Amino acid sequence: MTHPPLFFDGHNDTLLHLHLPERGQGRSFFEASELGHIDLPRARAANYAGGLFAIFAPGDGTAEIIETADGYEVPLADAIDTGRANRVTYDVLERLYRLETEADGAVRVVRDTADLTACLADDALAVVVHLEGAEAVEPDLSNLDFLYAAGVRSIGLTWSRPNAFGHGVPYQYPHSPDTGPGLTDAGRDLVRACNDRGIVLDLAHLNEAGFFDVAALSDDPLVVSHTGAFALNETTRSLTDEQLDTVEKSGGVVGITFCVTNIRADADNNPDTAISTFVDHIEYVAARIGVEHVAIGTDFDGATVPDAVGDVTGMPAVFAALGERGFSEEAIRKIAFENWVRVLEETWT
Repeated sequence: MTHPPLFFDGHNDTLLHLHLPERGQGRSFFEASELGHIDLPRARAANYAGGLFAIFAPGDGTAEIIETADGYEVPLADAIDTGRANRVTYDVLERLYRLETEADGAVRVVRDTADLTACLADDALAVVVHLEGAEAVEPDLSNLDFLYAAGVRSIGLTWSRPNAFGHGVPYQYPHSPDTGPGLTDAGRDLVRACNDRGIVLDLAHLNEAGFFDVAALSDDPLVVSHTGAFALNETTRSLTDEQLDTVEKSGGVVGITFCVTNIRADADNNPDTAISTFVDHIEYVAARIGVEHVAIGTDFDGATVPDAVGDVTGMPAVFAALGERGFSEEAIRKIAFENWVRVLEETWT
């Protein structure tokens, strides 16, 4: 390719990285840094147009990794209460809107297709507010309209823990995403309510039963923002062929992650991972369900990514690797940008 394509990211944890001093160490989003994976100068250098910026409410303690005979498992994280999730979510939203004000037009929160189009025309970074796990939503959905008014346009039903709406997958290898029961009644209500409002439903971290419950209920394209193909990475966080086929039938999109434990065949948390390992997943999903249904959800600022990528400035090398694998410039544009924008527009209108 003559120059890197415009890039839209299906998932990052940059807002939390900026918010928590133990992660971001107080770094500024407006200054190039060696900390984290995304800031505005690095984003501009990488032709990064925007993405789904996650808000996540951490729980207590650290995950315990238990070695098994053929892999590992991490016990499912404990549920957290709505009040705690609300406090984190509202604090991060406040920080985001301060950042937007300070950016003086260079960073904008996107609420609809017109906002997204305007950002692209003005070369502004487009921020779609995403909740990674619906814990901040009251079980009776009484604050969903408030969250919508505050800019939330995408909600992941679960993270890897249970909540009032469903059950996330524990981290486990080797194991399928078939790890527990499906959606609760409140979860089914949330699916319908998000459809009514044009809120993207993200099925990343959701178990297999919950995934198919959403597929049966939702009228919108199915979205899995950051994941891998189970055929290449036999972890609970990956999608089986049946799940991939279901996304295709809905007109949805699968974002392939850089998280090394979700793309390596051995699921090892090893940054010495080649870009070709990531490309393998893109290639597999594109061959299975079509290039119109595969994209990228980096998990920048939230996971161990290949050293060969490093940070957002490594994206040109990623797109070059796709070209070397035989993807045309048109296909790369779809993977890099167009597929996400299409699904957002179809959901929001």
